[in-house]
Amino acid sequence: MSWQQAAAEIVNTLPHRIHEVMDSHVVASPDRTALIDDKASLTYRELDRMVGSTVDALRALGIRAGDRLMLVSENSIPLACLLFAASRLDVWAIVANPRLSPRELDQIRDHSGARRMLFTADISEEAAAHAARCNAPVQDTGALRGIGVSALNQVTQPEPVEADGARQVAVLIYTSGTTGTPKGVMLTHRNLLFSARSTATLRSMTAEDVQYCVLPISHIVGISLLTMTLMVGAVTRLVSKYSPAGLAKALAEEGITILNGVPATYQRLLEHKQTAGLPKLERGALRLMGVAGAPLDLELKARVEKELGLPLFNAFGITECSPGISSVRPEAPRSDNSVGTLISGIEARVVAHDGAVVANGAIGELHVRGPNVMRGYYRAPDLTAKAIDPDGWFNTGDLARFEGDALFIVGRTKEMIIRSGFNVYPAEIEAVLSTHSDVVQCAVVGRPVEGNEEIVAFVQLLKGTGATVQDLMAHVAPQLTSYKRPSEIILMDALPATSTGKLLKHKLAESLRK
Repeated sequence: MSWQQAAAEIVNTLPHRIHEVMDSHVVASPDRTALIDDKASLTYRELDRMVGSTVDALRALGIRAGDRLMLVSENSIPLACLLFAASRLDVWAIVANPRLSPRELDQIRDHSGARRMLFTADISEEAAAHAARCNAPVQDTGALRGIGVSALNQVTQPEPVEADGARQVAVLIYTSGTTGTPKGVMLTHRNLLFSARSTATLRSMTAEDVQYCVLPISHIVGISLLTMTLMVGAVTRLVSKYSPAGLAKALAEEGITILNGVPATYQRLLEHKQTAGLPKLERGALRLMGVAGAPLDLELKARVEKELGLPLFNAFGITECSPGISSVRPEAPRSDNSVGTLISGIEARVVAHDGAVVANGAIGELHVRGPNVMRGYYRAPDLTAKAIDPDGWFNTGDLARFEGDALFIVGRTKEMIIRSGFNVYPAEIEAVLSTHSDVVQCAVVGRPVEGNEEIVAFVQLLKGTGATVQDLMAHVAPQLTSYKRPSEIILMDALPATSTGKLLKHKLAESLRK
């Protein structure tokens, strides 16, 4: 079967909108648990009713089809209800992590032209603080309690509504981009549904599963996990903030069957076992562990597998691909760091700088196409054209090779750093550092550590100035969310550069590996 035939088979089984994934289960198993968060739980019937109530409340707040709606929230039942209510209204949802700085949230709001910002103030202190800063009074929104509601943006215009789920945008997910300014990735309903269906099938998910969703819904993996779990009528355990102790307890006591994380998720879980003096981590009902979002250290993989007695399945995806591209199959575990084989219905090729497809085993840039590829970057047709060619091939910017049908990610042609599963772009951090009056120039690079990457900033100061590393850390802290802040700042008399003044970042990166 060709990739086009496989894609068509999957697409033909999909509903038109993401909120429709729950409909059959509301009818067939209304009393089954759908969602559990840190405060409450909902059955499928209760979830359906709460989403309906939220739809009415959003309409009363002046939210129209085609509007962009910012949802500033940690993983929680209210966030899920708002996300699916937006889908029912054909509103573009922008889920934003409340741990972002005011500057970062304001950039997203301004670029998207959001009609309103909603904050789940009862869920997190950070969301409540943003609500207060934005003069968003906390009120009930339908059946949802404690939602901060910003003023209505009277001038923004709605986008056209597309009947075709392959065209209608479901979510806008913002990445900083290599320029340091936000890029809104437009993911359609079909993008999300295709990726969710493919992954659920690959993992043989059923209504008996309990998926642990600690990866944030403000990022693509969290949205995909929520969608695929409701799609099969299973339980999503929504977790607002990662706690290794909380995860260990959930595995032992809550019947978790599927766990997804970044390498740091598992690294910190093993550290918790050691510091807490636990003789053994109890895996309970766990049947499948997945990891993605950062390079997987083989020593960490082996330690996790020995501790929990299950294979750790490596996978690869990116926001623009909704996110899944490849995964190790549960029926074919691997001992190497391959990210597995392509997900059904997706085509990939590895190309050289001249655009020629390279031979199997050779390294080149990874290009993919399929129903998972984004519609484009919002309000950035030039960036979209650079990323997706006329034949639909999306350039991931990652260096890769195939060995047979197994995909290996070798590195990144972009400078992006992946820290604890979050994409971090050096240009954004450099832009913030450069606003300090004593900074002449700076360069930010990643430093590999076990199961993760750290951010290291090299800074050249004006001669005769007295700024310290502590001063610079204090300067960037309020402007960058925690995972974007440098782990280390190194002061230098001069940064290495070419004769034309271009900074030699590779030399700085090499200095960290000596």
